[in-house]
Amino acid sequence: MTTPHPFEDTEAFAHKLDAEDALRGYRDAFHFPPTPEGKPVVYLAGNSLGLQPRNAARYIQEELEDWARLGVEGHVHGRHPWLHYHELVTEQAARLVGAKPLEVVVMNTLSVNLHLMMVSFYRPTKQRFKILVEGGAFPSDQYAVASQVRYHGYDAREAVMELKPRAGEETLRTEDILETIERHGDEVALVMLGSVNYLTGQSFDLPAITQAAHAKGCFVGFDLAHGAGNLKLSLHDDGPDFAVWCSYKYLNAGPGALGGVFVHERHANTKDLPRFEGWWGHDKKTRFQMGPTFEPLPGAEGWQLSNPPIFQLAALRASLELFDQAGIGALRAKSERLTGYLEFLLDRLPEGYVRITTPRDAKQRGAQLSLRFRGEPQGLLKRMGEAGIICDFRKPDIIRAAPAPLYNSFTDVYRFVKALEGYARE
Repeated sequence: MTTPHPFEDTEAFAHKLDAEDALRGYRDAFHFPPTPEGKPVVYLAGNSLGLQPRNAARYIQEELEDWARLGVEGHVHGRHPWLHYHELVTEQAARLVGAKPLEVVVMNTLSVNLHLMMVSFYRPTKQRFKILVEGGAFPSDQYAVASQVRYHGYDAREAVMELKPRAGEETLRTEDILETIERHGDEVALVMLGSVNYLTGQSFDLPAITQAAHAKGCFVGFDLAHGAGNLKLSLHDDGPDFAVWCSYKYLNAGPGALGGVFVHERHANTKDLPRFEGWWGHDKKTRFQMGPTFEPLPGAEGWQLSNPPIFQLAALRASLELFDQAGIGALRAKSERLTGYLEFLLDRLPEGYVRITTPRDAKQRGAQLSLRFRGEPQGLLKRMGEAGIICDFRKPDIIRAAPAPLYNSFTDVYRFVKALEGYARE
């Protein structure tokens, strides 16, 4: 006896799912770009740039007012003193990625943080000098890794090992990743993968990869650009040495927003670990004594370089409050249902019109489905934009659709696929 599919291909059913959604109220906490008719667009590009939380402008305005009212005294006498402002988001960020507050700091941007982490955790030797990465990683990661190995005097063609899918397949198999680590781990100084591949939407088994790499003596780091705010992460328990992320995608902190860093607790007090030093990472008790010798703060804060931009922190605070209220567990459960509904509807389009390249297994993906369409994808994307549907395109021929559970609805998903159905039947 087969189990009936939990979804139906009707607008009434989409409305029913929305009515049953305990998180539906969070949609009203965001600004949606309007169509020319003044209606909110169907926004499925939160994996590229998240929507603006309504509280972001208010939180930034408060700091502008304190700057105008207090000048430099805002550092200690503002409503939220700037001297400690970054600490307002530390515990929220730690809960979001499954870490202890000691292990997390919000600072810089992703690529800067990745370089800072590799200064500490890419320590090549004559026998162990390679970095294992996913083939087709986001270009910024590729550039950072290649430049780090060149900085240490190695040829990137020899020192950067890329994981590739099997012939005829589009995503990596976990067993192949683990087998590569087992076979080549003695040559690898650092395993550095994304938690979710930006192009395919595939998520990786972080605990299994960490365990296998540590067993071979490798350091382990993850790029969570498409994982933070998307997956339910457990960084402390999984045990990588470090992780970095941005906050302008699923974390809705605005264009060019601050990134985050995780450094595992076991490195919290390792003062002799090489790092680039800056005054904001210095012990808070003696920071303003301006002494000549750097004394790092324990934990991830010890990697800070400069005092942070307050207005960007204010925007991030507005978003992280919403994540904290909703809970990443509940958001992940809704995300799996939203993306499953999207998959169900896409499978009902005319045969051969679209192919999903993201894994079908919900445990191997986040909110994003990567799609290949029959015909010219950029023209299709333009037509969708004119119809008030926002996705994005990545070369060579991928349209990415990402229903973000904090603000997207099941009706958004239904409207997106019904528009595609109309194009397919033309």
